[in-house]
Amino acid sequence: MATLEDKLLGEKLQYYCSSSEEEDNGDDGDGDVAGGSRKSGGGLTINTDPNAAPAGGFRSQGSMNTGPKGVVKDWQRFKQLEAEKREETERQRMELAKKLSMTTATSAEDEERKRQEELDAEFAELMSEDFLQQFQKQRMAEMLRQTGHNQQFGKVQQLGTHEEFLSCVEQENKHTTIIIHIYERGQPACITLNNCLDTLASEYPSIKFAKICSSVAGMSRDFRTKGLPALLVYKAQALIGNFVRLTDDLSDDFFASDVESFLIENGIIVDKALYN
Repeated sequence: MATLEDKLLGEKLQYYCSSSEEEDNGDDGDGDVAGGSRKSGGGLTINTDPNAAPAGGFRSQGSMNTGPKGVVKDWQRFKQLEAEKREETERQRMELAKKLSMTTATSAEDEERKRQEELDAEFAELMSEDFLQQFQKQRMAEMLRQTGHNQQFGKVQQLGTHEEFLSCVEQENKHTTIIIHIYERGQPACITLNNCLDTLASEYPSIKFAKICSSVAGMSRDFRTKGLPALLVYKAQALIGNFVRLTDDLSDDFFASDVESFLIENGIIVDKALYN
């Protein structure tokens, strides 16, 4: 019979041998029963089959202990499995949340990419050459209107006295560009330049063109010999251009287009194509 110590310890009885004396009746097969068990001398059945279930027919998961220690161990194992299940559930939830977040971010990025592509396409259209030219013309026309370039002249004004010369410069609108040709009668280059200015005056009516004979302007003989034809450019009563002996830049044979290009290159006039 199991002692009180056996019950308290709760050890596996099939591997526990009582300290009580066992008696062997000498029969080879009388003590063995089916299933690999035999009786001890004190009436206790000892199970020698390691695969057999413990006494009472109960086997706990991961434990063969049916005593207090086995109950505690089973409870701990249960709580461990419960905690692992919670961790797994939380991990799956976090993975799902991350996946949903990535999907949302991807959708937002796609929308942003499409919006940026549309903006790039609009910008490319705005920066096209035709648009820029049109915008430049409109802007130039607006600037010319704001600076008083809507005033129309259209002809080359002949200045007959020194006082007319001063009045031409001093009494004009400060935004108006004034180009005065100092010439000498009978000089071929001066005659050619006067003809070119007649053409440019009609093409640039907002610019005031004038001419004055060198002797009327009070120029010296040396200047009349070496400095003609000459162009003086004024704006707001200030001399902004002083070009003497233009034949050095235009040669002896030149045309209105050559004079126009020269004035554009030197920043005196703005190409009419920009605002016409």
